[in-house]
Amino acid sequence: MAFERITQKDWYKILGAKPSDSLAELKRKYQKLALLYHPDKQKADVPAGEVEERVQRFIEIDQAWKILGNEETKKEYDLQQREENLANKWPLHAQIYLEEMSWNEDEQCYTLSCRCGGNYTVFKSETKDVSLVCCDTCSLVIEIL
Repeated sequence: MAFERITQKDWYKILGAKPSDSLAELKRKYQKLALLYHPDKQKADVPAGEVEERVQRFIEIDQAWKILGNEETKKEYDLQQREENLANKWPLHAQIYLEEMSWNEDEQCYTLSCRCGGNYTVFKSETKDVSLVCCDTCSLVIEIL
């Protein structure tokens, strides 16, 4: 299932969860909210405007579960969140192409020396998913083009 980047939504916040929550904990929080906001569970005397708000909230809760309840889409979402946080909070040191980094056959990773003496490291398994990499020693970040 392809996962589209949706930056305006914090799916964890919608479920009242944290990225460190287990899948079982995420499911428990989803089920509790789904029961609370499900359209079939609404009282008849609720004003029409509030009914619409509750339906929209239920739709968001359902979308959050579809992303966070699947290991693959959760991992992709977490990576995107991490990259956005790095881009917003850390200084961008350089933009480089992966080919400009040194390949380490033994560790199956690309590395680049940082000006502080530390390293930027991208493992082969991450090359398709990662675009921002933080130095392992300082707060500088490079963008992989």
